[in-house]
Amino acid sequence: MSSPLHVAIMGTRGIPASYGGFETFAEKLSLRLVKRGYKVTVYCRRFFGKQVDNPAEYKGVRLIHSPTVRHKYFETPVHALISFLSLWRERYDVVLLCNGANSPFAWIVRVMGIPLVINVDGIERKRAKWGLAGRLWYALGERCSVWFANKIVADAQVISDYYMKRYGTKSAVIAYGGEVEKPQKTGFLDEIGVEKGRYILYVSRLEPENNALGVIEAYGMSNLTLPLVIVGDAPYADLYKKQLHERANKISVSTSKKVIFTGFQFGDPYRELRSHCTLYVQATEVGGTHPALVEAMAYGNAIIANDVPEHREVLGDSGEYYPKNNFTALAKKMEELCKDGDRRKVLGDSARRRAMSIYSWDGIVDQYEELFNEICQYSGDL
Repeated sequence: MSSPLHVAIMGTRGIPASYGGFETFAEKLSLRLVKRGYKVTVYCRRFFGKQVDNPAEYKGVRLIHSPTVRHKYFETPVHALISFLSLWRERYDVVLLCNGANSPFAWIVRVMGIPLVINVDGIERKRAKWGLAGRLWYALGERCSVWFANKIVADAQVISDYYMKRYGTKSAVIAYGGEVEKPQKTGFLDEIGVEKGRYILYVSRLEPENNALGVIEAYGMSNLTLPLVIVGDAPYADLYKKQLHERANKISVSTSKKVIFTGFQFGDPYRELRSHCTLYVQATEVGGTHPALVEAMAYGNAIIANDVPEHREVLGDSGEYYPKNNFTALAKKMEELCKDGDRRKVLGDSARRRAMSIYSWDGIVDQYEELFNEICQYSGDL
């Protein structure tokens, strides 16, 4: 019997998840691989000069904390470079690299003879938060992903189509998973002052293309009095977050409406929020499969989504859509769906069934397991 593969997961902020989709992905994938007998190491970030307790293990997953600088543009590439350079001390069978922004240094992995899979994420260079230097770096990351990966993974067919059309490269399409976990502790809804089944939920990083401002504007235009709960944050978006709070405050002062910002939430508070919302709004416009959308489906949330191809691919007919970035139309959709409990149930049940059949985490891990073994076998035959 052959020994289990040792998989390194690189390019995220680390686990346990406390930031975004890639971190949740790294946690779900690594824990399940360990249960299947794999050895897994996840590379995590720590900042130079910051003294914190960095555990060496999490539920059977080995953790390595590579240093980096706290900087909007340099944090990701510096961490990638230092992590890659440390590989000479290790013996991995395959590296899974998350985020194409890390790819310009990925040649180091290939020079060391380690099979490399790169999950490229969405087309990040289109995000408004990046200046010219950031957009050029992401464009370089796309090309380097194509050059250096044994296999590219796209989390949606539209991203796979983009890489085929632009670079002539075929990629494996493996989405993210979703699962329902009941909260072990409750009370977060009381803490933020909302009632079960009586709030609208939005979850995303607070960046312009994720359209939290548009959702707040739509809420302000609507005749709804249910609170709007905004879950998420962003480390380098202070100006945008200030705009969000200013607009929310104006709405709250002039009406009986209430916008509640919770910051990032994970674990029981997040599960509680997911379990009891009236409806969920997915307003993002850039990226592939959004983990928050898949999670909303798994929890049976009634979903209204921005009408972009990525959301149509994931949600199908199991949700409502508003024309892309038309927040007046979103306001009307929210009003209609909040009034129609029967329609919300139909949509929620349909979304849950779709998530269970297509986006189960066990099924996603099956696909990665097959890919890792295929890549390692092919590399060993060379």
